[in-house]
Amino acid sequence: MGAVLGDVMGFAAAVAVSPLPIIAVILILATPRGRLNGVLFTVGWILGLSALGAVMLAVASPAGASTDNQPATWVGALKLALGLFLVLFSARQWHRRPKDPSQARLPKWMSAIDRLTPVKVFALGLALSALNAKNAPLTIAAGAVIGSAGLPVGQQIASLAVFVLIATLGLLAPLGVFLLGGERARTTLGNWKDLAARHNVAVMAVLFFVLGLKLLGDGISILTS
Repeated sequence: MGAVLGDVMGFAAAVAVSPLPIIAVILILATPRGRLNGVLFTVGWILGLSALGAVMLAVASPAGASTDNQPATWVGALKLALGLFLVLFSARQWHRRPKDPSQARLPKWMSAIDRLTPVKVFALGLALSALNAKNAPLTIAAGAVIGSAGLPVGQQIASLAVFVLIATLGLLAPLGVFLLGGERARTTLGNWKDLAARHNVAVMAVLFFVLGLKLLGDGISILTS
């Protein structure tokens, strides 16, 4: 289980530092119902990651993700495909990055965050974790790593729980600052938002490139072994 956790830590960390969800939760915390909406957004995020990871584990087990404690061929093919996707996606992101970070623009949907109902805030947390093109491949990859390790069901669930916890730290940090930081919280969160917005594209491009290369290497290793 320790080896599996070591493999999924990188994926979890990449999800945790994904700038857009961090910016979204900071904007949500600034709304009139910031306390409630911030918690709902985080709960939706956790459920989205957990559901996607659980689906991957449910698919991997009966499909034979592990043969004699070695990853099955289809797991290698999946990692190869995910790695290729991440490398290509990172190249696209890097090409589209603003030359001047101060000119970075946030997605238009973020301007409507202050008008979202609690139910829509919860749904937004679900979508940004489970349906996001940046985070979903990382969660699928983590599920494949866990499912292909031949672990007992209890250890698979525990490994997925650790992944989800680490992947949520990026949201828990601003939520904790908001709940415990007093008057200085808004200034601190505003600075974090500006920093994340300026470097959003570049950070994700580099992370995706590195993780994509790792997945490519893992996939090639499995398919050629």
